[in-house]
Amino acid sequence: MRGQVLGVDVATGNGQISGEDGQRYVFRPDDWADRVGPSVGAHIDFEVEGRQARRIYRQPGTYSSTATAPGRRVDRNKIVAALLAFFLGVFGVHRFYLGRIGSGIVMLVLTCTFFGLAITGIWAFVDFIRYLIMSDAEFATRYQQA
Repeated sequence: MRGQVLGVDVATGNGQISGEDGQRYVFRPDDWADRVGPSVGAHIDFEVEGRQARRIYRQPGTYSSTATAPGRRVDRNKIVAALLAFFLGVFGVHRFYLGRIGSGIVMLVLTCTFFGLAITGIWAFVDFIRYLIMSDAEFATRYQQA
């Protein structure tokens, strides 16, 4: 059967799939047959045993840069991210640290001009404040997946 990953618990690797039949199925890290593992929104092919998804594979061409190997946890610290945003933010270093490569590159390129430097300075300062006032749970939800 084919379906799509609805959610993955980053700490345990357990998650839920919406099948093309409209039903929801659960999975554990051991159910993944590929080395990449689950990521939210991934289109997958799987076998069904009751309400359990087994032998799960990604459909070809649907590999995501946000994939997280089963049971793998990427720990990122919000204080480190805030300090990077404050001291090196105009270069987008904090964005690279958090796995936001695209916006990190944009910040790096913008910094090459005087006007862009002003924009990235404000952007980095806003990120700095946001990281400090963001709850630990919200930070983990947004940035703990690689």
